[in-house]
Amino acid sequence: MVSLPGVYVLVGAGVLMMTVGFFGCCGAARESQCLLGAFFTCLLVIFAAEVTAGVFAFIGKKVAVQEVQTIYDDAYNNYVSEGGKGNKTLIQFHDALQCCGKESDVQVKATCPKDLGQSRNCMDEIQNVIDSKLHLVGIVGIGIAGITIFGMIFSMVLCCAIRNTRDML
Repeated sequence: MVSLPGVYVLVGAGVLMMTVGFFGCCGAARESQCLLGAFFTCLLVIFAAEVTAGVFAFIGKKVAVQEVQTIYDDAYNNYVSEGGKGNKTLIQFHDALQCCGKESDVQVKATCPKDLGQSRNCMDEIQNVIDSKLHLVGIVGIGIAGITIFGMIFSMVLCCAIRNTRDML
């Protein structure tokens, strides 16, 4: 199930990107310094938001790991306290991370993947997955920020070229 606030954020981001693209296209087609300036300003704000989100993501990495580990710990404790009743959250964790249990897999062996060779601690696997995936997110973020910088440079070059051609006339 998709959470509604997340959908609204994605729709809002799509509308923002469409508006920014509109400023850029119309500014280039109409040779409008005003629209190109608005395009540059929007890209600058987006770039600042990307940098801020990146900083907060790396600062908050420890909190994210703790939250996911808490969710796992709650699912684990619920499974153990209910005497082995099926827990889909626990099963999903074990399948996704290819791990089983915390210190020992004895209490939750029924929820472990069947093809799992050596049992691995799920708390450690949560830490490892978030560490490895956060670096990928950072690399993608740096790539997107680079493209944003190129967009800002090209919009200013085009804006200056338009001003220079108008000065000649």
